[in-house]
Amino acid sequence: MAVNRTGLCSPGVLKVALAVMAMCLAGYIVGPPLYWHVTEGLAAVRHASSSSSASCPPCNCDCNSQPLLSLPEDCAKHDQEVNEDMEKNFTDLLSEELKLREAESLENQQRADMALLEAKKMASQYQKEADKCNSGMETCEEAREKAEAALVAQKKLTIMWELRARQRGWKEGSTQSHAQS
Repeated sequence: MAVNRTGLCSPGVLKVALAVMAMCLAGYIVGPPLYWHVTEGLAAVRHASSSSSASCPPCNCDCNSQPLLSLPEDCAKHDQEVNEDMEKNFTDLLSEELKLREAESLENQQRADMALLEAKKMASQYQKEADKCNSGMETCEEAREKAEAALVAQKKLTIMWELRARQRGWKEGSTQSHAQS
């Protein structure tokens, strides 16, 4: 089957369609930034023409000696509105920084409180263990003293029985001879 190359599929129509699509794409990409630059420029022109030139004298700026993003100081000094805005922004920034530091210090205080509470719990647990150990040591010491007293009593009893046996004629070597006979 033969394809008809005339009409919609011709190379000329395809080139025109691609050119229109390229222009639309370029307009989509470049359009919004261009629109904002034009509106800002128009607003600046309107503001410059509506405000009096006496409020801020022309600035003699030496751009080579100034940092890139700085304003000449004498222009900002003469414009009261700029001064108020800068003071307000500076005050807002300071208050925001203070709030952030306060939140950070509260967080640090909470962490310190939690660590202190944990340390108190551990100290209490160690104290309980030490009390148990001391109680066990006291019990052991009492048992040792009782055993020592019982040993002393047993030695006295042994000595008394040995004396009685000797009085009745017992000799140390004689028990072995009786056991062998």
